[in-house]
Amino acid sequence: MARSHPRRLALAGFLAVVVLTAGCTIPLFRPDAEDEPGGAGAPANATGADWQPCPEVPRELVGRTAPNMRYECATISVPDDWATAGAAGAGGGKLEISLLRIRSSKQRDRIGSLLVNPGGPGGSGVDAAVYLSFGSSFGGLPDEVTRRFDIIGFDPRGVSRSSPVKCVSDADLDRAFGFEPDPDDQAEFDELIALNRTIGDACGAKYGERLRLFSTEQAAHDMDAIRAAVGDEKLSYLGYSYGTLLGATYAQLFPRNVRALVLDGAVDPEQDIVAGSESQARGFERAFTNFTTWCADTPGRCPVAPDARGAVTDALEKARVSPVRGDGGREATAGWIFYAVISSLYTEAGWQKLAAAIDSLAKGDPEEVFELADSYAERGEDGHYTNLFDANLAVNCADEENRVGVDRIRSLQTEWRTKYPLFGAPLAVGMLSCEFWPAQRDPYPTGPATGAPPIVVVGTTGDPATPYEQTPKLAGMLGVGVVLTWRGEGHTAYPQTRCITDAVDEYLIELKPPSAGTTCPAR
Repeated sequence: MARSHPRRLALAGFLAVVVLTAGCTIPLFRPDAEDEPGGAGAPANATGADWQPCPEVPRELVGRTAPNMRYECATISVPDDWATAGAAGAGGGKLEISLLRIRSSKQRDRIGSLLVNPGGPGGSGVDAAVYLSFGSSFGGLPDEVTRRFDIIGFDPRGVSRSSPVKCVSDADLDRAFGFEPDPDDQAEFDELIALNRTIGDACGAKYGERLRLFSTEQAAHDMDAIRAAVGDEKLSYLGYSYGTLLGATYAQLFPRNVRALVLDGAVDPEQDIVAGSESQARGFERAFTNFTTWCADTPGRCPVAPDARGAVTDALEKARVSPVRGDGGREATAGWIFYAVISSLYTEAGWQKLAAAIDSLAKGDPEEVFELADSYAERGEDGHYTNLFDANLAVNCADEENRVGVDRIRSLQTEWRTKYPLFGAPLAVGMLSCEFWPAQRDPYPTGPATGAPPIVVVGTTGDPATPYEQTPKLAGMLGVGVVLTWRGEGHTAYPQTRCITDAVDEYLIELKPPSAGTTCPAR
């Protein structure tokens, strides 16, 4: 199976990300607090799941459990390196993978389990499953899906509860997010290089060559261990954003173990780091233009109308000279403003929040900017970060086969600044993130999922983080991909509208993929 240079969907500073939700993953709405590749069967060294009640997980996340839902947790052990698992004389270590099973009290005609991944890399599937369990009123899964499936969330290796990677200090994360997104001055650019070296050295010192083991291909093998542990003969899977890459890798490795895969917010696995970064620069620029058009058309809802682009550009320029100070003296630098913009473009609902934040900043109040940026960065009020971006960096750099080179990155920074005025230069310098990574690489496979059933690949025409153009490319690479299009805004589509929801539900439940060329209107 051929290998290509993996994509790198990068953002400014040292951070290479796909989305979101909290930035790199799907945007979820928090409820109010009231064997052989291609073979079937259990993989080598898989362990079963010992489920225990854990209602405290949703209570800690959202303050309550969803009505009629039972929450159970388990941990399974997997080989730290699937390439040597079971090999004669191979010692090898183990990693712990955290699982959450959600089962409806109204369950009937059970099909099996639906494994979910929200993207990132670095997003918690356990958290995502909790949010999705609250139903369609909160952007969660439809009742018919939760009636037919157990919902299984998992934190991939290195993420959150699953043998987490943590090697970037809160201080360095603050520096990275607050750093100038387009360091034109050579001294400033060199300072960014030094920051990347510092982070790479710290992670290398802590984990050494074990960093290679956090790759996407290793995580795809873990998914098959999960399939076996929950007792499913074949896998049903819902993957968003980076989760589409993880699902596509699984389909190539274990095509005969696939029952149904929904890949929403498609990543093109065959694009190299430069093509992937430029694609995302183009996607965010397009989404920002859509935001500015909305502002001009609805000035009553957009306090920075009629020239929203001018307002954001002006805010960035002023921050470079005299950043507004918030509570505790924290400065709203150009970096924090840039990430507030990024955060708000993941959903159309975020546009009004962005307009309000930029308007408040102009009046001397940066708190709404910080709120948007911190939600993206998963930065707490105490200044402490989750391990979202530590894991993001570890996975992306393990996957990345080749370096671009500092000189070429510097050249692309200038070139893309002209082509994509707000996002081009930051996306170019974002490619520095893996230039100084100390570990060996483990790029994922690219090629057809020969022997797999139809796989539904969902794309949104206004998606900033995984631009729509990648959707048919992923479907075509797999060979069994069926494209489902939503003419909407924001990152990912299911279950945003009735048209998308009905098409995906019918596929997941009845195994009937949508007709080729199916396109759903925005609303």
